[in-house]
Amino acid sequence: MKNLVWLFFVFGFSACHSQAVSGPGKPNLIIIFTDDQGYGDLSCFGGTHVKTPRIDQMASEGMRLTSFYVAAPICTPSRAALMTGSYPSRIGMAERVLLAADKKGLNPEEITIAEVLQAVGYKTGMFGKWHLGDQPEFLPTRQGFDEFFGIPYSHDIQPLHPNNKKFDFPPLPLMENAEVVALNPNIGVLTEQITERSIRFIEKNRGAPFFLYIPHPMPHRPIAVSASFEKEIPDSLRVFPNGEKGYFNYRVRDQWYPYAISEIDWSVGQILDALKKNGIDDKTIVIFTSDNGPMVGSAHPLRGKKGSTYEGGMRMPTVVRWPGKIPAGQVNDELMTAMDLFPTFAKLAGAALPADRILDGKDIMSVLSGNSKSPHQAFFYHKGNTMAAVRSGTWKLHVEGDKPVALYDLENDISESINVLEGNRPIADQLLGCITDFEEDIKKNNRPAGYLEIPKALTKN
Repeated sequence: MKNLVWLFFVFGFSACHSQAVSGPGKPNLIIIFTDDQGYGDLSCFGGTHVKTPRIDQMASEGMRLTSFYVAAPICTPSRAALMTGSYPSRIGMAERVLLAADKKGLNPEEITIAEVLQAVGYKTGMFGKWHLGDQPEFLPTRQGFDEFFGIPYSHDIQPLHPNNKKFDFPPLPLMENAEVVALNPNIGVLTEQITERSIRFIEKNRGAPFFLYIPHPMPHRPIAVSASFEKEIPDSLRVFPNGEKGYFNYRVRDQWYPYAISEIDWSVGQILDALKKNGIDDKTIVIFTSDNGPMVGSAHPLRGKKGSTYEGGMRMPTVVRWPGKIPAGQVNDELMTAMDLFPTFAKLAGAALPADRILDGKDIMSVLSGNSKSPHQAFFYHKGNTMAAVRSGTWKLHVEGDKPVALYDLENDISESINVLEGNRPIADQLLGCITDFEEDIKKNNRPAGYLEIPKALTKN
């Protein structure tokens, strides 16, 4: 564990000030984090191309969050923000997605949500995709997780990649803690394996508080499902004329998307059933969301997809459930972010936040309870380290450098289709001021990513 003074830290700058609020109990904490799933890719968010009865049930027993954001529209920065409660640009993780044998990773001196919880007696487990560095110093077991099973980065980072002449990727490792237990595993069984391991973790730790992080590799391309879900796929969608290269036959596999979502829905149901079976249902908060917008699926009615700073790239389909603590069957449109889970979970666990660094996330438990408004005065959209937009209240301003280029009223125009910049220049000026304050703060209060010297023979990028 890093050396630091554990004190509560409340941060505010001129545009974005909030105060901590109290939260109940010491619950078990579960984050289910899918990969490249769009805002419209749940039935309870209006998707008609998918069937998600268990997540829909979770929503009816809990709350749909309709303005829940991740901090980046791509994998690595988004996950770094979730783990640290900080914008990727603050911690040197905004630029790009990490690859195999990457010299870069989440700095071991960062303090993760898992470490904060581990310090107050929580058992911590992660089963799925990490994507914050594959070198030993960067792995989950060095970042606060007692257990890890899964893959260190996306499953397309492997020798069968169609552009591997450029990348020269090594075999994809399947890992158990810090050990490689298989190479080039069958990706079709990953959702099933991750679910099984998660249930075992729940059963083993049902008598003590735990934090369970389930970052599914699906439905990131190439899409795959287990045998029980593949048998539902029509034969016409299982023809791979290129033989082994069918693994990356996106034309065929992209049509498997609804089936991958169905298997994820099954997985969520298995987790919820395990909580009830083990008598800890009412002691556990579960949140379901995704890391960024879709490459294949639907962000409807939002504009933009993965990689975009329009809403479709960063506003996620999110459901949260905690029987007796979070009102059932509710829709909450207050602005919340994945960065908020760090301080919220810490407060619920009775853990203190690090006093030697700035966190951008806020405690949102009172918002989830339906008792208060969002603590965020503004939310910032980055593309890499470049500021692209800011939202405050219902207004969202897109910028190019220091120039405003579009203003949208998200309350009346969720699809960002009507630019109302002309006639609302005072609002744009206020939002520009918020950006200026934030960028000055980032310059003064930032932390570096981790970097290692890797032998050239092992470096693939």
